[in-house]
Amino acid sequence: MSTDQLINIAWLLVCAILVFLMQAGFCCLESGLVRSKNSINVSIKNLVDCCLAGILFWIVGFGMVYGDSFHGVIGTSSFLFDSPDAETIAFFLFQLTFCAASGTIVAGAVAERMRLVGYLTVATLIAGVIYPVFAHWAWNDNGWLAKIGFRDTAGATVVHSVGAWVALAACVVIGPRIGRFDSKDSAQFSGHNIPLAAVGVLLLWFGWFGFNGGSLGELNSSTPRIVAATALAGCSGGLIGLSIGWIAERRLDVVLVMNGILAGLVSVTAGCDAVSLFSAVAIGGGGAVVMWFGTKFLERVGIDDAVSAIAVHGAAGIWGTGAVAVFAFAEGHTTGTSFFLVQGLGVAVCFLWSFGVSYCAFRLCDCLFDMRVSPESEQLGLNIAEHQAATETHLLAREMERHRETGCFTKLATIDGPSEVGQIAARYNEVIKVVNEERENLVSANCRLNEVNDDLIRTQDELEAKLHELEEFNEFAVDRELRMIELKREINDLCALLDRPTRYQIDSGDLSCETTASS
Repeated sequence: MSTDQLINIAWLLVCAILVFLMQAGFCCLESGLVRSKNSINVSIKNLVDCCLAGILFWIVGFGMVYGDSFHGVIGTSSFLFDSPDAETIAFFLFQLTFCAASGTIVAGAVAERMRLVGYLTVATLIAGVIYPVFAHWAWNDNGWLAKIGFRDTAGATVVHSVGAWVALAACVVIGPRIGRFDSKDSAQFSGHNIPLAAVGVLLLWFGWFGFNGGSLGELNSSTPRIVAATALAGCSGGLIGLSIGWIAERRLDVVLVMNGILAGLVSVTAGCDAVSLFSAVAIGGGGAVVMWFGTKFLERVGIDDAVSAIAVHGAAGIWGTGAVAVFAFAEGHTTGTSFFLVQGLGVAVCFLWSFGVSYCAFRLCDCLFDMRVSPESEQLGLNIAEHQAATETHLLAREMERHRETGCFTKLATIDGPSEVGQIAARYNEVIKVVNEERENLVSANCRLNEVNDDLIRTQDELEAKLHELEEFNEFAVDRELRMIELKREINDLCALLDRPTRYQIDSGDLSCETTASS
């Protein structure tokens, strides 16, 4: 084996590793752009998708793409791939990472409402059928699209648009998230960790150098230009995304910057080996513009893409594939109407094949089993509903709910650490401590009030007893006085009968007293 062959093998392996690193980028990006209650679910889908795509591509995918062509439609050999040739194995590994990348695009678009079993159906369909067939048409030398001159060097259509159109079909079938388009002004769901998403974009950008740089299958004089074009297209897309956010929405939208970078990278992928650096800047910036219009269009028609994957990979993929016919200069690429029509045909075929097959398959699957989680599970979050995996936010919410239901605040929230949720829990615990102190003060004050009340009751009882005694004494005294008056009257009556002077003078006060007593 010559030195050049060894260098090419080493370069292809490095590029394969870089493209595989893009899986980490997708995982960070998508899990950061969803709400925290669904972040674990998105991460698991990325991991499972990568594993499933790898096995399926090894079993049937590689053979369907690069096996002996059956009338330019599908490969018929090299299944359960194995080869003694090092170059072929390196090429297989590189292509495997492409297949995995195409499937991962869907995970973000359908985030927060698709069941894991439903997503496994999606991943199986992409890796086992949709991607290998279209890749054979476009990348196999005997594929019918390749024969008529369709050019997509690194997969703006073959990889990115395929994933985007499958994602579109899935979003149409399962519908939007609860509350996304319920009102006239559509609700925007904010990602729980934008810095993590930004790290994901940087990882994707880093991996894209291998994605585009290894697509020629060798390390040659064109490689530096490809890598430079990739870098500039990403820079241009990010700046245009920043500008669009300020001009159209009067704010510096970091998510729009991130999607602008990705749209620029997707756009230059189709012709990265066939455009000048100036053209790469124009293509990248144009990709960001197309991405923004695509995002707004999807929102207008009520299609919920949680991470704007359809606009980033689909709309920008269309633009980038068409731009090859406008900006291409390298040998083997000719500009002009005929080439543009060929590129347009490839884009249209990609949409019809990817969207058509996946839409029919998903409709059928949705009739057989629910691809979407229940409304209760969606409200709870797929971390809990699908995996029983709680995040700090959920744990804190559960502690608050326990306090609300029991009314017992003796146990504080047990969430520690420097995270934002941990800081919120610490502040919440401080509030609980104040509540407990005030509660103790109220209990103490209530005890003192009860003691005072008991004293008042005892005093009242004593006063009532005294009053009763006085009433009895008064009754006795009044009765005695009445008897004395009656006796005086009888004596006076006897004196009158005996013609003697009356002995006692009875005044009106005595009579009124008598009258009152008798009444």
